[in-house]
Amino acid sequence: MATQAPKIVVVGGTYVDMAVKCQHIPFAGQSVTGSELSCTVTGPGPLEAVQAALCDCQVHLISKVGGDCFGEMVKKILADCKVNTDFVRVAEARSTGVTVTIVNFKGENGTITHCGANSALTPQDIVAAEQVIRDADVCLIHGHLPPDAIIEAIRTAKLYAKKVILNPARPIGQAGHQPQDLPMDYFSADVLIPNLYEAAEIADHADAHLRAAKLIGSELVTRGAGCAVITIGRKGCIVVDRDIADHIPAFEVELVDQTGRGDAFAGALAAHYAAKDNIREAVKFASAAGALACTKFGTIDALPTKEEIIELMQK
Repeated sequence: MATQAPKIVVVGGTYVDMAVKCQHIPFAGQSVTGSELSCTVTGPGPLEAVQAALCDCQVHLISKVGGDCFGEMVKKILADCKVNTDFVRVAEARSTGVTVTIVNFKGENGTITHCGANSALTPQDIVAAEQVIRDADVCLIHGHLPPDAIIEAIRTAKLYAKKVILNPARPIGQAGHQPQDLPMDYFSADVLIPNLYEAAEIADHADAHLRAAKLIGSELVTRGAGCAVITIGRKGCIVVDRDIADHIPAFEVELVDQTGRGDAFAGALAAHYAAKDNIREAVKFASAAGALACTKFGTIDALPTKEEIIELMQK
């Protein structure tokens, strides 16, 4: 008898990434001719949702796009990737979030990010999706959104005793925000997944080094988190809970493009954690997904399937 697919709700920002290649990055007042243009869907919301779908999960994305052609493109691509977009709402007066990157012949780049409709996500958008959160196994939240929407998502998930995985990235619209002053609701998450530098800032720790990661993770757990998974790139992860701290090594792969590594990690972590309540096994699975995402150019196209992840783990 077939088992039911795990159900994941992803709350995260949606962007369209426009990259232009040219001979050199223009200075003020100069115009240059581009040689290549790419336009892809990106952002933690879509990438994490697609990764979870590739791991055979039923996935709903809660996000916001603008009332423009990009918003329509995002919804179509996500639907093609088997991500439910019923709660990807449209802010008609806003544009879809956009990241514009200019890359010169040396591979150097300059980037401009416009949050667009992402800054219009409200608690009411979360309330509208209460039923799918109630029915989910895991709620995966990325913090680069308006903080009141993040808090509502956490509270709704906890109301129904759902597992919460939170990347405590800096919220939108809080340029002067001090990371160590995050709302207490953030520390009710079952799993926090900051990178080492974010974790050090949140814990108000002077050192952001591997040897300090266990202490930093312990501080986050002391503040209320069920578990802290601190990512350290090619050095792997530190997993800290109330019982023990473990180092999970990274998988060795040939690096091509690391753009989607963190989102692949988060999406795969949620998928495995929803299926099996074992955070260390989930971190190993997620680490393999993150590594594989680095072996191809691009974002959505670089995300690995469940079968590819298992194959790497078995090598």
